[in-house]
Order: sequence, then structure tokens, then C-alpha cells
Amino acid sequence: MELIVAVYDDWGIGKDGTQPVALSADRKFFRGTTKGAMVIVGRRTIEDFPGQQPLPGRVNVALTRQNIEIPGFIVAHSPAEAVELSRTAQRAMVIGGGSIYKQMLPYCHTAYVTKVHCAVDSDTYFPDLDRDPQWELAEILQSGEENGIAYEMCLYKRKETA
Repeated sequence: MELIVAVYDDWGIGKDGTQPVALSADRKFFRGTTKGAMVIVGRRTIEDFPGQQPLPGRVNVALTRQNIEIPGFIVAHSPAEAVELSRTAQRAMVIGGGSIYKQMLPYCHTAYVTKVHCAVDSDTYFPDLDRDPQWELAEILQSGEENGIAYEMCLYKRKETA
């Protein structure tokens, strides 16, 4: 399983359920990377989706403990259930938010991390993969600057354990 996330310099990912700084280059990278995949997302993050609608061109899975139906989403009630669903897809990607990343990170082998080089007030953080001995930076896929903010799209891989 894979994941995709945009982080600020302190590995913050958002505040009050949304991204304080969002770059169009990152949005384009997100769309291209997740297109055709199964995406696993938390219920609260869905509230930040345009019109709270499922993302087009993807199988949308909502991970929530609540016993609810969400139109356009397959509902999973546990990480284990989400992992089982992911096995039915050619490609499955965790797309947030904070608690979903924490629950699903142990099941992921690849992480696409856009590093947005700015200091933003965040209340939600992603684990710092640069300091995690289980992960390594495999490649910088793209870098640039937008509106005076530098960014890098990085590919991290979980290290093989013997």
C-alpha cells in the first residue's frame, strides 16, 4: 500500500481540517499519482473535499468508526478492513487525514511526500520520515517554486527488514 501527503517544514499537514498552504503543483501531482487508484481517506478529511464528493476516477474508501453510509464511498470501519479492501485494487493509496495516516502507515511500503518549504501553524502532523530508521528517501521526483514557496515531491520507501 502507498500513501501521499504534503508536509510543511515541521512535518505539519494542516490546521482545522484543511491545508493552510496548498500549491497547484502539488494538487496536480496528487491527481496524477492517485488517478485510477483506490484511495483511503478519513471521514473528517472528506468534509474538506469539494462538495464533500468522492474523488473522480478513483475507488473511494472512507475509514471511520461510525456506523454510517457515505454516498459514493465504500465504508471501512477499521484499518484491517481497509487493508482487506486494498487487496481488491491494483493500487491503493492512503490520502489522509492525520489519524488515518497514523493508523495506516504500518501497512504502507511507499510514501509520496511533497515538502512545502514554509512555516505554517499546524495542529496535525505527519511522522518525520527523515528521522524514522524504517524509511529512506529513495528519490526526489520533482522540485520547483510556486508563489515564492519552494517545494519537492519526494519518494520514500520502507527499508527491507531481514
